[in-house]
Amino acid sequence: MDLTQLETFVAVAQERSFSKAAVRLHRTQPAVSQTIRKLEDDLGETLFDRSARDGTLTAAGEVLAEYAYKLLNLRTETVAALGELRSLHIGQLNLAANEYTILYLLPVLDAYRRQHKQIKISVRRSLASRIADQVQLHDVEMGVLSFAPADPSLQSIVVYEDPLVFVVNARHPMAKSKEVHIRELGEENFVAHNVPSPMRQLVVQAFQKQKTRLHMGVELPSMEAIKRFVEMGNGVAFLPGLVAQSEIDSGKLVPVKVKGMQITRKLRLVYRKQATLSYAATAFLDVIEELSGRRGAPFQYDRRRGS
Repeated sequence: MDLTQLETFVAVAQERSFSKAAVRLHRTQPAVSQTIRKLEDDLGETLFDRSARDGTLTAAGEVLAEYAYKLLNLRTETVAALGELRSLHIGQLNLAANEYTILYLLPVLDAYRRQHKQIKISVRRSLASRIADQVQLHDVEMGVLSFAPADPSLQSIVVYEDPLVFVVNARHPMAKSKEVHIRELGEENFVAHNVPSPMRQLVVQAFQKQKTRLHMGVELPSMEAIKRFVEMGNGVAFLPGLVAQSEIDSGKLVPVKVKGMQITRKLRLVYRKQATLSYAATAFLDVIEELSGRRGAPFQYDRRRGS
């Protein structure tokens, strides 16, 4: 039993005539009769009373009609729902980001929301070390990482370049300096993030290369806590520019250029290479591409830069 058979059955039942059903379906009457006979053979039931000339249904036909109407209506609803999905009138965007990379998403999601108000957005806060696995396990459709994933089955596209900045509070002696050398930082007390990261290792290596002591006297569990602590006058810090921008703009933190030390994080959008992305996710990629074209650096997007 298939939907074409049910469509033919419903047409005969509603028209109460094989010939009228044939006209309605743009088929020949023999073809309609053959479809009904095949359906009856498949079900092992007679569906129409052949002794009557008005297409009267048998008891089995009445039962089938009730469910046939439901099935065909469900097909119509399904087609309509898929149409709404394609037109982005419904759908959900599922992403994963950590405390830092979620800041990148805010302006992107703002632009996305303005264009697609009907799409539900769900951003799961997660550890960077877990995001690739969550994407692979289909927990989320996409993730944002500050490093290239090791898994070759994942596609990653650079979408933002974020320089690491050295910041001090407004009362710090270095706040008036335009530039310092890394060797001048050997006596400073650094407030660091206590989660190991490739960026932290690059900072350590830069200090080692200059044979300069890196004193991380305080380690805190969040970027927000680091900013607040430095603002209070407790040391200095290296922070992603994206994280510190608001405090720099307000004057609570002062960026100081470190000569010979230029470290940039590349934020990447990550998803499964072989995945068929949802309409909502595809539209999200389009918004990122549009935003990077309109605003330029540090936003960027190039489908050819995937790795």
